[in-house]
Amino acid sequence: MNRLATLSEEPINEDDESTNCSKKGHSWKHWLKSHFSLVFNKKSDIKILLSVLGCPLFPVSLQPHIQTTLNNQVSSSAQYIIQHFTAATGSRKLEGRVKNIFATGKVTMAMGDEFGGGSTGSVAGAAGGVWQKGCFVMWQMFPNKWLIELVVGGNKVVAGSDGNVAWRHTPWLGAHSAKGSVRPLRRALQGLDPIAVSAIFSTAQYMGEKQISGTDCFVLKLSANQPELADRGDSTAEMIKHVISGYFSQRSGLLVYLEDSYLTRIQSPGTKPTYWETTMATKIEDYRSVEGVMIAHGGQSSVIITRFGDNLKAGLSITRMEEIWSIDDLAFNVAGLSIDCFIPPKEVQKDNPEENLDWRSPMH
Repeated sequence: MNRLATLSEEPINEDDESTNCSKKGHSWKHWLKSHFSLVFNKKSDIKILLSVLGCPLFPVSLQPHIQTTLNNQVSSSAQYIIQHFTAATGSRKLEGRVKNIFATGKVTMAMGDEFGGGSTGSVAGAAGGVWQKGCFVMWQMFPNKWLIELVVGGNKVVAGSDGNVAWRHTPWLGAHSAKGSVRPLRRALQGLDPIAVSAIFSTAQYMGEKQISGTDCFVLKLSANQPELADRGDSTAEMIKHVISGYFSQRSGLLVYLEDSYLTRIQSPGTKPTYWETTMATKIEDYRSVEGVMIAHGGQSSVIITRFGDNLKAGLSITRMEEIWSIDDLAFNVAGLSIDCFIPPKEVQKDNPEENLDWRSPMH
């Protein structure tokens, strides 16, 4: 079986459908050729929205065992913030007791050249955007196993991880996987999985204080290291950075805001480089108690994609997307959920097991 082409987390050429999805020729060079026209093609809005907002991944891998071994290396301020968060959510009572998590929710997505009011948290002022409504179902099993099915505007996206390989399936591209380490689903860290939030931010860098939407917050920052970034690139695309900041309320101790950004340098032979900077900001709110644990049941996400480079005749180009999400139901320790539920599709099961695949672009 031929090695599957790496999957971009940015929108790619949907016109080729799944017939070319497993060919080696389906590369960043091919993606680059079609991407400029697709970003502002209104007919492709739903596919672009699902490519970017559908199943984004966290910038760094989740390694729960590092929490105890690295406690001495993180600042006392960061330790205090995580301890405050753990106490505020009541998540300590879940440790060692929860084997899986199940959640269902709704999403509303929109895309437009400009969004009114300059707000990153409201889609109400989208200029020319068409609102797409949908829903999702998500399963998690510890450690590092997850599966999400999301349907928006009649299009279904499925993504998952069996702990060794991360993959995604869309109706226009088929099943895809890419090299790199397996990272957690970003939606799970938007207040749904406080255990993972505590573990992954336990090694974060304390960045000080900042006010977000009138809330005084402590800021913790995580960055993908250079070997991880190198694994997500190839000869035509280089991942320069991917960082994420978590904003924890000083008053409540809860995670109320996530902001991550990544910068990609794309250059085909004989051409000048083009840079893509993608920033996603998520407001996390509506915390409710589920079996004594505080879980966020709603929020809003905003994405800004900025393109720049000497070869862009039109100069700086910006695309905006937004999403409102809510959780309808959440449960721990669902009976009958087994590791068999997280087996990847046959298309992404590889002959070379040492090649752990993941999405190249950090947000997906």
